[in-house]
Amino acid sequence: MGRVISFANQKGGVAKTTTTLNLGVAFSEHGLKVLLVDLDPQGNLTMSQGLNPDSIERSMFDVLVHRLPIQEVIHHAEVDLAVSSIDLAGASLSSMIGRERALEKALAEVRDGYDYVLIDTPPSLGLLTINALVASNGVIVPVQCEYLSLRGLVQLENTLSMIRENLNPRVEIEGILPTMYDSRTLHSREAVEILQENFGDLVFGTKIRKTVRYAEAPVKGSSVLKYDPSGSAAEAYRELAKEVLNGAQAREHA
Repeated sequence: MGRVISFANQKGGVAKTTTTLNLGVAFSEHGLKVLLVDLDPQGNLTMSQGLNPDSIERSMFDVLVHRLPIQEVIHHAEVDLAVSSIDLAGASLSSMIGRERALEKALAEVRDGYDYVLIDTPPSLGLLTINALVASNGVIVPVQCEYLSLRGLVQLENTLSMIRENLNPRVEIEGILPTMYDSRTLHSREAVEILQENFGDLVFGTKIRKTVRYAEAPVKGSSVLKYDPSGSAAEAYRELAKEVLNGAQAREHA
């Protein structure tokens, strides 16, 4: 069965979508079969592969609310992508029995066909993010390198504890990813030090630096690995892919 990883942080603008897409494409360069799931009503992951969420007829909304098979909303782009639409914002899962498990059930039909399923979540700890965490083996937390971003980690940890207790005992933080890192500023460097002091080995060695490449690539409907394959931005996600894959191997042999 494919390993399911969510990218979660209730703070927006921390490079969740950028990381979901580029790590997925980096995995595919290793010959792995990857499915990306856009669970954010803003549809940024969907847009970053050149698709328009406003003109999509069927999306993850139909999968979660109307039980449409997930295969019917998967588009084949750089990697396979289960698309989002704005309908997700009003997804009335609250009245459904077993509402926290809607995504887990949908993914059960396709997990065998993938090595990795990567889920981009909304910037909140609402029902869509809870669905993602219930369906996941691990969570990668992109954290902007500034002090205020670090405080949100405590809230996410509390949510994960409740999910482990009640819904999914196996979900764990796979790693914490420093993003928007600027080595020239003391603030950025101190933020990484605080992360390392508090979370130790959970903090990835790879840091995602600030660069305009991450903003330019989605405009062209592509990952940064396709847009600027030999640049430092693409290289950073290749390094991250190695770290995640090495961590997975270490768990298998533990």
